[in-house]
Amino acid sequence: MINLEQLGVHLPQGYLFQNITVQINKGDKIGLAGKNGAGKSTLLKLISGMDQASEGKIHRPKDLTIGYLTQDIKIGTQLSVFEFLNQSNELLTQLKTRLDEINHELVSRTDYESDSYMEMLNEMSDLNHQFNLHEGFLWEEKIASTLKGLGFSEKEFDKKLSEFSGGWKMRAELARILVNQPDIILLDEPTNHLDIISISWLENYLQRFEGAVIVISHDRLFLDNVTKRTLEISNGRLLDFPFAYSKYKIARAEEAERQEEAKKQQDKDIKHTKELIDKFRAKKNKAAFAQSLIKKLEKTERIEVDNDKVSRMKISFPLSVQPGKWVLEMHDMGKTYGDRTLFKDVNITVGRGEKIALLGANGVGKSTLLKRVMSKIEGEGIVNYGHNVQITYFAQDQAESLNVNKTIYETVDDVAVGEIRKDLRSILGAFLFTGEDVDKKVAVLSGGERTRLALCLLLLSPSNFLILDEPTNHLDIKSKEVLKEALKNYEGTFIVVSHDREFLDGLTNRIWDIEDQGLKIHHFTVQEFLQRKMENMDDQKSSSSENKSKSVSVSQIQQPIVEEQIEVKTLSFEEQKEQKRRKNQLNNQIKKSEEKITSLEAKIGQLDDQIANLDYTNEEFSKQILAEYESTKNELNREMELWEEATEELMMITD
Repeated sequence: MINLEQLGVHLPQGYLFQNITVQINKGDKIGLAGKNGAGKSTLLKLISGMDQASEGKIHRPKDLTIGYLTQDIKIGTQLSVFEFLNQSNELLTQLKTRLDEINHELVSRTDYESDSYMEMLNEMSDLNHQFNLHEGFLWEEKIASTLKGLGFSEKEFDKKLSEFSGGWKMRAELARILVNQPDIILLDEPTNHLDIISISWLENYLQRFEGAVIVISHDRLFLDNVTKRTLEISNGRLLDFPFAYSKYKIARAEEAERQEEAKKQQDKDIKHTKELIDKFRAKKNKAAFAQSLIKKLEKTERIEVDNDKVSRMKISFPLSVQPGKWVLEMHDMGKTYGDRTLFKDVNITVGRGEKIALLGANGVGKSTLLKRVMSKIEGEGIVNYGHNVQITYFAQDQAESLNVNKTIYETVDDVAVGEIRKDLRSILGAFLFTGEDVDKKVAVLSGGERTRLALCLLLLSPSNFLILDEPTNHLDIKSKEVLKEALKNYEGTFIVVSHDREFLDGLTNRIWDIEDQGLKIHHFTVQEFLQRKMENMDDQKSSSSENKSKSVSVSQIQQPIVEEQIEVKTLSFEEQKEQKRRKNQLNNQIKKSEEKITSLEAKIGQLDDQIANLDYTNEEFSKQILAEYESTKNELNREMELWEEATEELMMITD
């Protein structure tokens, strides 16, 4: 579909990459990997046609359509979100405009037998066929479905796009690309501004997408679930692996080991050659031999090893003092802006050692809830901290509070106290600041580098309760691994907001979900939580489609309704006897189910109270209680299903 031939980009400081030759086929799902600055975004711009290469060619079919999502979206339209998408397909817009013109003209004309009238009818028929061929009659439904999948509510469809933040404009642009179904989709960090639910929706969409996809992302799980091939830009070359990200990393590590061995051997050979040159250069009878060795050495292509190893130093957040049995209480807490209520009536006690993931769609109030906990903003209700609680809070804009005039090393040196001071360079190395990097001023650091430095400062700030709001934003995969390992080793309590599922997986023992202005508590894993959310979305979509289908079919009925003669079937004596027996069975089953449901609900209530005061430092006991809670909930669900089935059958027999 697309062929890159000997592609190269030359900058003033040298080649970014060169001699890139690769083929992208229809249906390929490709992850584009490489260090920051390797040229990943540049390569996408070249493929899209936005930029031109210094050398080489890109061969694209003439009718190829490309959808390209960049990191720097600029949308200046005054259109509503819905109209922005509705007017994005030129062909459908042209067909619809012409059909409207013909319909308007046909209404006013009366020359039904004329040739021009018949020609217009024929044109309308052809246009309708084309409109249907390009799924024009499903166009608005596709727009609505895509916008909802990416987190827009129906009431936001008519809101001007200019009134949305940059992150939501990015979602609208992504929706525009997806709904038009180009031949190839190029995505540069598409998950940066998506919440955890929207990321799952996008994954499912791309898995079903029949065209090609090339994606740059720091979300390992997203890459594993979407891609089947990985291209890596390394040392100016392009490496091609027929694997998704995780398998590619294993293959890459094995190749790096082989490279290191080959480089060691080459270094030995070069050293030996130089020794021979020095030995024979001054001897007349060996001068020619020395010159041949020099030429051979000059032609030797040096093996470069791209060192991609992460520091294996064990990093952990220091615990200050042991707090009491509970660390946080919220009583009737809520927050309202004008006539919009984000959440209300939140009553929760957080026990010592709890590891909580705070989830929910963007805009539901996750950051606001954390700010209320920290008393950064006013609101309804009361927040109490437990005995000896020391909170460290990482806000989304934490990196912006760093002193830009200091170096990286000076920044951590000002905070560190005690024995940890002698390990400062090792700790900075674990956060990927090595060698001369530590002498860089904060002012010249990228957003990701500043976030890493801000997180590094957390390691040097003893606490027993961490509150982290999107700590993984702008972090690369290696930095997230370091942070996750530190949190897994943390002996205190934490609440973390993150849209990165791989980061959260196995990290938390409880989920808080902000939904419908309330806070729900779940005890299953992040994957189970997302699976249930996606199933609910599918159920709502199916229900909506069914209702829509029913309303359309009813509105199309033009004939008068004729009353039907209903034939009442008389049951035989044996059939009546069997029916009575079955009614008794169902009544008994319903009664037993109701008693069991009451008992199970009471048990869940007791377990809820027990979990609220659970000491998570006793890992074995807490696992046992949570397992019992999950088992009881499953038993309750099964009993509810039996009750519903029996009740429904009894109603049918009675009717």
